[in-house]
Amino acid sequence: MSQGHFSKEEIFIVDDDAAVRDSLSMVFSLQGYDVVGLSDGASLLSAARQRTPACIILDVHMPGRSGLDILKELNADAYGAPILIISGQGDIAMAVDAIKNGALDFIEKPFDGQGVLRRVREAIDAWRRRQESTGSSSVRAARFPGRDLLTQREIDVLDQIASGASSKEAGRQLGISFRTVEVHRARIMEKLGAKYAVDLARIVFREGRGA
Repeated sequence: MSQGHFSKEEIFIVDDDAAVRDSLSMVFSLQGYDVVGLSDGASLLSAARQRTPACIILDVHMPGRSGLDILKELNADAYGAPILIISGQGDIAMAVDAIKNGALDFIEKPFDGQGVLRRVREAIDAWRRRQESTGSSSVRAARFPGRDLLTQREIDVLDQIASGASSKEAGRQLGISFRTVEVHRARIMEKLGAKYAVDLARIVFREGRGA
């Protein structure tokens, strides 16, 4: 698969609403992406196990298996592509659960196609930066109490926090929203027993044996 926004990168769009699939497919196809529209979770699981796309856009409400079930079955936190969840305004708690289960971020309805296109581009770019930098950060190299409790996404966020980045800056670097960074930050602090963000650097760099 070639690189770049306007190459034939593959996007999986998973939604039981044909109108949503069609509108997003048109937006991405016009920008040079290969789009695969899927109407249910079983189809996604089958396709995602055969090949890895550049990104997956997944509706949280799916017939049969829910979006959360699919994330768990795919082991989304370790999956080789970013997964963005589509959720309605009343589904914020479910979107947070999706992030806990490995979704990179969530896109809230109602949305516009160009906004989704921008979010997907940011996610793919951030994913590539992450792949290129894996193993190079001081947080990833550190061994500190509670490290094994953190997901890979939480380690990415902790790396940003420990470097002094704000939630907005971390979001820009990681291709996720401010709210999603805050979800990860709260989870990290809970897992590591930190009351304040400043405690995180102490836990990582003083109590740990890293850089």
